[in-house]
Amino acid sequence: MPPVAPQPVQITCPACGTSFRTGIYTLVDVSVQPELKPALLGGQLNVAVCPKCSTPSMIGAPLVYHDAAKQLCLVHVPAELNSSPQEQEQFVGEATSFLLRELPKDVSRAYLLAPRRFLTMQSLVEAIFEADGVSREALDRQRAHIELISELASVVGDEAQFASMVTQRRADLTPEFFATLSAFVQATPPDQAETRQLLMAIQNQLLETYDEDPPDEEEMQEALERLVAVADEELDLAVAELRPVLDYGFFELLTGRIEAAEQAGEQATAAALTDRRDRILAAVEQLDREAEAMFEAGSVLLQEVMQAPDPEVALRERGEAIDEAFMMVLSANVGAAQRAGREDIETLLTRLADVAIDVIQARLSPEERFINELLMAETPQAATRLLRTNVSRITPELVKQLNELADQEERRANKPIAERLRQLARECGAMLF
Repeated sequence: MPPVAPQPVQITCPACGTSFRTGIYTLVDVSVQPELKPALLGGQLNVAVCPKCSTPSMIGAPLVYHDAAKQLCLVHVPAELNSSPQEQEQFVGEATSFLLRELPKDVSRAYLLAPRRFLTMQSLVEAIFEADGVSREALDRQRAHIELISELASVVGDEAQFASMVTQRRADLTPEFFATLSAFVQATPPDQAETRQLLMAIQNQLLETYDEDPPDEEEMQEALERLVAVADEELDLAVAELRPVLDYGFFELLTGRIEAAEQAGEQATAAALTDRRDRILAAVEQLDREAEAMFEAGSVLLQEVMQAPDPEVALRERGEAIDEAFMMVLSANVGAAQRAGREDIETLLTRLADVAIDVIQARLSPEERFINELLMAETPQAATRLLRTNVSRITPELVKQLNELADQEERRANKPIAERLRQLARECGAMLF
């Protein structure tokens, strides 16, 4: 199949009013034009830059995404186009007919007869990542950190604007964010000096500007009551959930309660509270060590791969070490390379991202793939419909994995996802009987 050329369109710059011609893609076939995939995933596809004022503009256009290897045919028609149902069907019909004609006769084509449709471009992009083995939750966490780092990079050096942004985004400046930023600094290769300097400037200015607010007194008191009362076997889970509140002020409050018990002559209570304080402190330290080690490992892996004679081969050889932390470190470096104008490094990192996604996809079990599909459903009702139309894929192993993943997300204090996984496990269990 020959590459599909972009369609020429005339647009007007929203900033300066200049009219100019540009090209848009309405069909992305990664089997033929793989270079369009990273552009789509990175939000750069169908972006026109004004030749006069350099203002970028995202052009709303219908899009069909096709990946024959994964049997994906995804469609998005922007609502702002106000296309009639007949116009939408005509667009989809013409695109799929073209793909049917161009595909070899010995390959499966049935998936082209029922393309998946998406209301937003973001949900289509998430479906592509899901097919590559990356969950929506991992993407959300990754995107939030990267976006915050990018926002801070845009105002670093301007003390007033930087301080204002820190105030606005204070709730997002979590210990995990600081650990991620530190890992990104460590992960930046020596030949990306400008990127490293930028990240270090953000880090240094945060240290100068960020004065962490103490947790709300009522919130801290609630955390204390819960951690004092929780059963021993559930303590680590509760500590993980409440980690943002467990600062010096919390331990000062707990110590005050211990001293009050001692003064009241309640030695057994004081001893029990002291033991509980020691266990809470040990659990907090363990959580922090694990987070630091996770991001440090991702940083070290990227550094080793970047320094290898053939980075792509090196990454495949270390495939078992590719995890969420590595993907976050890799994505942050892609963004930093873009801002620094290092197209050579950006290209290499993008290729490494494709390799990493291939490796993750290859090691997923059928159950893990199905779980990703369920989590990608736009609503709980959509996930239930997916279960009912795939009863043959519901097995005791699937129920077990859903519950194990729910336990994992609870340990990470990710309650909404944990509850969603539990609900899916209950629905699957009911369908087994």
